[in-house]
Amino acid sequence: QVKPQFESRENKTCGTFEAIKYRTQVVAGTNYFIKVRISDDQYVHIRVFEALPHENQHPRLVSYQTGKTRDDPLTYF
Repeated sequence: QVKPQFESRENKTCGTFEAIKYRTQVVAGTNYFIKVRISDDQYVHIRVFEALPHENQHPRLVSYQTGKTRDDPLTYF
């Protein structure tokens, strides 16, 4: 659901957008920290916020980091 948000911010189209690993942080909703493969050798880390169910909102791309590798640790950002 956040692929179009990422593509819009980066002004590019990703043929591949595959989640490899994720971590969560519970706040007033949930933050998801996700390592995403966008090509054979390119990765990004994205942070997605999912509000509590009663707020009736879609997941939202909050932040991202480009230039990551498959081996980069997935940490809070």
